[in-house]
Amino acid sequence: MTPEGDRDLDLLHALQRGEDAALNHLMERWEARLFAFAWRSTHNSADAQDLVAETFVRLYQQRASLRSDSRLAAWLYTTLANLCRNQHRWRSRHPTLSFDATGSEGVPSVAAPVSDAPSIPEAMEQRENALLVASALDRLPHDLRLTVLLYYFERLSYRDIGEVVGCSERGVETRLYRARALLRESLAAPSGREP
Repeated sequence: MTPEGDRDLDLLHALQRGEDAALNHLMERWEARLFAFAWRSTHNSADAQDLVAETFVRLYQQRASLRSDSRLAAWLYTTLANLCRNQHRWRSRHPTLSFDATGSEGVPSVAAPVSDAPSIPEAMEQRENALLVASALDRLPHDLRLTVLLYYFERLSYRDIGEVVGCSERGVETRLYRARALLRESLAAPSGREP
């Protein structure tokens, strides 16, 4: 196990012994990564924050039932992925407009040095490309999108992803292959839209 995994287990054991401060340390260690994952899944900051908070609530509630050799990273991502899936299902039945989805990602900040900032046409092209990729990712089936997010954005191993999504390492490899093929097909279509 990695030193980070060992530290997580130590904190989990402390939490199981009733040391509630261990939860604060786990939150400090994992909150930013989990938020990034949740935001990529929901495209909404408020929803992402709520889902991450719910993940930590569930960790606290289920602390006693977790095995002493639990892989905390896999447990956290599995719980959050399930919450994101439930949120997605709920949102598909109750659609709303997210102001976050049309934010300023890809546009240089005012504080960026002029020499490092892309020209306006380059920034617009980068933004358009990012939106096309995000749109193509959103059109992937949930299991494929989840696998792509965990592998490319969260940098989890095939083993950890397999634990989160409930398949073998070979299954993860297959899902990534299928996702890349669908993304290539989607992005090759005119304007990045499906044929």
